[in-house]
Amino acid sequence: MNTDPLHIVMQYAAARRRAAIRDRARLERWQESRILRHAERVREASPFYRELWQGIDSADWRRFPEIDKRAMMEHFDTLNTAGIRREDAMNLALQAERTRDFTPEIGGLTIGMSSGTSGNRGLFLVSRQERLAWTGTILERVLPGSLLNRHNIAFFLRADSNLYGSVRSKRVAFVFYDLLHPLRQHIAALNAQQPTILAAPPSMLRLLAGERRAGRLKIEPAHLVSMAEVLDPLDRQVIEETFGLKIHQVYQCTEGFLGASCSHGTLHLNEDVVHIEKDYIDAERGVFIPIVTDFVRFAQPIIRYRLGDLLTERKTSCPCGSPFTAIERIEGRSDDLFVLPARTGGGFVTLFPDFVSRAIIAASEQVEAYRAVLNTPQSLSVELDVRGDADRAEAERHVRQALADLCSRIGAQLPEIAFEPYTFVPGAIKLRRVQRRFAVNERMEPV
Repeated sequence: MNTDPLHIVMQYAAARRRAAIRDRARLERWQESRILRHAERVREASPFYRELWQGIDSADWRRFPEIDKRAMMEHFDTLNTAGIRREDAMNLALQAERTRDFTPEIGGLTIGMSSGTSGNRGLFLVSRQERLAWTGTILERVLPGSLLNRHNIAFFLRADSNLYGSVRSKRVAFVFYDLLHPLRQHIAALNAQQPTILAAPPSMLRLLAGERRAGRLKIEPAHLVSMAEVLDPLDRQVIEETFGLKIHQVYQCTEGFLGASCSHGTLHLNEDVVHIEKDYIDAERGVFIPIVTDFVRFAQPIIRYRLGDLLTERKTSCPCGSPFTAIERIEGRSDDLFVLPARTGGGFVTLFPDFVSRAIIAASEQVEAYRAVLNTPQSLSVELDVRGDADRAEAERHVRQALADLCSRIGAQLPEIAFEPYTFVPGAIKLRRVQRRFAVNERMEPV
């Protein structure tokens, strides 16, 4: 007898109870007790963490050394608690990528591979128990209305997984759409499915919005979900206007289910499953890098894991009343901070991706899509997609001036700008509207 549906309903109900917490102090006490118990279990089962935490009591878990993606992959064999070898897991994940069959497991665990926004391969392991817990939680956070209602979900992602397949039930129809398949194939399938919930990366939602405006996509979803990429303000505006719906976000990555939008559209961190420490990069603006401790995942423990994302916390409380931290926006990745030579003297200055995005968007109403790639501190490529009847040269002139004004305001030299046609197509890699393609060394410390 398959008891998975019953367990998912139980996890859904548990997630609803946790979401009903309204007192921040109570939430933090509850978090602390969970983390302490989890740390002790991980210490016993993971050779990597046992050695890393040697001499540090679990009660002082905030003193545990941080890890990152490189450390997790380098020590994969001894970090995971299931005795899975990285080589075996990677081979299975690569086979799934080639065959597009994502159902095989290893040692009873779901295995997946993520290229990540950084482009570096990451592996994740999820046990059956963790998979059911994840399913219950994401259904509680994402579904509009009750689990008892009928929902028809169209879900776009680079790779399917047993993790996502768990969502299927008698009341929840779940269809996976492979981003590598042709757009015309997706349109035909969507028109046949008629989903009530459309979940996809923003770059795909933009394409679908274009198809809807052209009259080829004939669906009327009641709920839109953006995931896997940073939701750019320009994309948000076009998608919401086209579908007549507010976009809700899911903040999900290899390192866990980190956040989701509430009924008011505010992105909240899922602090009932993860603890987030904030390493502030710009305290005045509330910009920080999250350090994640997932106190639910055990097969592949994530303890004091430094992400590369830049988050901006919301300065005002959300009307929904949740004590979970509210996020104003995900700005991009910390390794996409622009590093530019200072205008006077030596040294360099940094520029947040969000400022670059907003300068380009505000420069010209003719810009429909863009990518800004800093190849070197002195060389910037800007891809622009402008409206069919627009004067491209005029749009480029406005964008150049906006970027010049921005650099002048922060005391940076304007890099040489090369304008190019917009070429990005959703598929194997994630869209990064603002990207830096060189590493920062010790000589590039900000002035």
